[in-house]
Amino acid sequence: MKYIVGVQALEPLQLLERTHVRWRARRLLYFSGCDYFRMASHPAVLRAVRHGLSKFGLNVAASRLTTGHHKVYAQLESALADYFKATAALLVSNGYVTSTVVAQALAGQFTHVLLDERAHAALVDAAGQFGAPVRRFDHRHAAALQAEARRCGRNAKVIVLTDGMFSHDGSVAPLREYVKRLPASTWFLVDDAHGAGVLGEQGRGTVESEGVGRARVIQCATLSKAFGVYGGAVLGSVALRKAILERSRAFMGCTPLPLPLASGALVSIELLKRSQRARERLHSNAGRLKAQLRAAGFSVPDFPGPIVALLPRSVVQADAIRRSLLCAGIYPPYLCYGGVAAGYFRFVVSSEHTQAHLQTLVRALRPFAPL
Repeated sequence: MKYIVGVQALEPLQLLERTHVRWRARRLLYFSGCDYFRMASHPAVLRAVRHGLSKFGLNVAASRLTTGHHKVYAQLESALADYFKATAALLVSNGYVTSTVVAQALAGQFTHVLLDERAHAALVDAAGQFGAPVRRFDHRHAAALQAEARRCGRNAKVIVLTDGMFSHDGSVAPLREYVKRLPASTWFLVDDAHGAGVLGEQGRGTVESEGVGRARVIQCATLSKAFGVYGGAVLGSVALRKAILERSRAFMGCTPLPLPLASGALVSIELLKRSQRARERLHSNAGRLKAQLRAAGFSVPDFPGPIVALLPRSVVQADAIRRSLLCAGIYPPYLCYGGVAAGYFRFVVSSEHTQAHLQTLVRALRPFAPL
């Protein structure tokens, strides 16, 4: 396992049977990636992709504002708006660019941008597009956010940028507390790539799980994680959709996602809409793993997301954990972004893991408690 991330360090993985991967000719149990319901390999989704390819071809090869619009995109936007109970949805080429198209559409409308200090890189890139000073606030800290907003001045028009569910540890932004503490003029741009489809009773994401209204909340989602396909979506008002169409260069200049993937996403959304049991399995698996790790001596926060982050004390210990995982037949999900040598293990649970899978993981980690 290489610890420095770079092109030369990337190695191929092949998903097998929804819970395993092939790596270096070995079949290994897989606790990584963000395909939380394994929709990327669901037979019905794959059939829809094949049907879309046969019926529509691969690519519209043009911006949607020229000749690249297609009825499948309109159908998918309607399905997204219905699933998330949003007034309007706008499909974009990928999840990363969702916050950028919003920022370009709303540029000049805010005096300050307040950004969670651990926000995803997509939000960091988008923050500069608003044309306003950007200030960081302490991670998931409502009082710190309130204090930062007050420093902006009485007449400030503020927009807050935050992840919904944070991918590094499964924690969730306290949106309800944010809305309660900040002035009524404050807007919120939530990158809910990991929360969409996962959090909330109906899987509508952080907005639903936190019980906040959509009047001043813009929710950005991706179709490449819980929904297992590809593409991004902005969920908001009709006025916001219109503004993006008129003002976002990133939207105007992009070719939309391939039509077969849009066809697959339509089926994936319908499956998740009707599959309360899959969400129950996902959260049951996550809760069971966290409880077993705590019983083994690990300190595991009770965050809502199906993610467990374990930070080794040293590179030496990280290598020992890696060897233990491989001996147990588990792919070691050691993450290290941006070329930094230090990293951590991020274990992601899916709805398709079994109790035996979870027990295998706990046995492999037990010798290293407490970290």
